[in-house]
Amino acid sequence: MIDLGDWNKPLAPLFESEKYQEIRQFLIEEYQTKTIYPNKYDLYNCFKFTPFNELKVVLLGQDPYHNDGQAHGLCFSVQDGIPFPPSLVNIFKELKSDLGCDIPSSGNLTKWANEGVLLMNTSLTVRAHQANSHSKCGWAWFTDSVIKIISEQKQNVVFILWGGNARSKKPLIDTKKHYIIESAHPSPLSAYSGFFGSQPFSKTNEYLRSKNIAPIDWDLTK
Repeated sequence: MIDLGDWNKPLAPLFESEKYQEIRQFLIEEYQTKTIYPNKYDLYNCFKFTPFNELKVVLLGQDPYHNDGQAHGLCFSVQDGIPFPPSLVNIFKELKSDLGCDIPSSGNLTKWANEGVLLMNTSLTVRAHQANSHSKCGWAWFTDSVIKIISEQKQNVVFILWGGNARSKKPLIDTKKHYIIESAHPSPLSAYSGFFGSQPFSKTNEYLRSKNIAPIDWDLTK
């Protein structure tokens, strides 16, 4: 089994299941025969960078970026030196509007992951230049199961759900134990339909403080 630190125990039933073995076989062939993003060594970065015991927020994306050099296993995040994709541009605009944070020079969101924000896509891999190409390979089952595990085993987690795909996961979350923030997706196609002005960053911190949990430092320029 992959070593994911303190995620190993909660995720063990998934990695030991027949369904996961099917995903794994599919991925072995895909990585051998096609260009797949992210790099296989970055595939589970969302878990590696945000320990289960330190998890405060779940931010759900949909599909990894499928252009060269972008995806590195954290939703909405790009590697250093890569131009910001349109959704990330809008996320940073809302961050500035909400909290006054300056726009960072890099679109790498690893700092958020280290702060306790699980940056998980609902599909963890994609073929180069083919959006949603791995959405039917079993990832939905896997990431839905992760959401259920977090909902069942954690308390007072903030789930940030942007857009229809993420919002469809609401039934998996126990709202008596956790807090959901939802809005339109930051994509240019929908950002003006409720994403801008939704204040997800300040609302997250307000909730965390209300539960005596240290807030997230969202500022990426420090």
